[in-house]
Amino acid sequence: MTWTTRDIPPQVRKLAVVTGANSGIGFHAALVLARAGCEVILATRSPEKGRDAAESIRRELPQAKIRAEVLDLASLVSVRRFAAKIDQEPKLDLLINNAGVMAIPQRELTAEGFERQLGVNFLGHYVLTALLVPALLRARAPRVTTVSSIAANMRMKRINFDDLQAERSYDPWNAYSQSKLADLMFALELSRRCERKNYSLLSNAAHPGYSRTNLFTSGPGKPLGPKQSFALKYFSQDAAAGALPLLRAATDHEATPGSYYGPSGFFQLKGDPVPVAIPKPALDEAAVKKLWETAEVLTQTYFPL
Repeated sequence: MTWTTRDIPPQVRKLAVVTGANSGIGFHAALVLARAGCEVILATRSPEKGRDAAESIRRELPQAKIRAEVLDLASLVSVRRFAAKIDQEPKLDLLINNAGVMAIPQRELTAEGFERQLGVNFLGHYVLTALLVPALLRARAPRVTTVSSIAANMRMKRINFDDLQAERSYDPWNAYSQSKLADLMFALELSRRCERKNYSLLSNAAHPGYSRTNLFTSGPGKPLGPKQSFALKYFSQDAAAGALPLLRAATDHEATPGSYYGPSGFFQLKGDPVPVAIPKPALDEAAVKKLWETAEVLTQTYFPL
């Protein structure tokens, strides 16, 4: 059966944080959650983008409980400042780790000196989630949904621990694929750790398929070629449809710990949101353990799990 936003359970009296909520699938996820009665915090890199996104949602939903807060995942100082503010809330019901950068043409670094795609897409969310665990555990049925990508099973078939920061050789798409594989591995390991501790926190993941968002222009930084334009036209879906897998992962009562959602269609590029198979590279438990330990060392941040 087709799953749509009409299947989302009421979200009244729940609080959600959506990273990268000013555009793309993050914006549509925030809009839908607000429509379902959830109080939503839009975590955005700039106050202007957050304010504009909040105003756009209020124009459609005047009674929406929504506000914007600054979160720059390329700065762990910003991540810690944001998390400290959220930890003052009575509870946090839902964290959607969505924000990301894609295929940056030239190697760039975060404030702490991490390769930017690894730093923003994975390490920033790793630290954010760790710091928000106390607030999440104060909720009755908390959930963390991390957004991965079909790229997690492309290009980089494993985490390149020998050159994790792409210091010796940088390829934009390899770096992106590795960061999204890391996101998926993180979501699965967080789920395992919560289950071992018998915590109520549910961790799962989703990917949006081939969705038309501004990542395709703000990421690679150049116009799409003829082949890319053709593929985008016939094999992609809009951002609202791309948000459905993460919304199902984040709200469906039947979603299980460690589940993974994506589109149902050809090569999972577009279609109805359904549970999908976890790519084999993400199931390498030795690599997952090493990735987690590496994140701890790099960020000097440890989960209370």
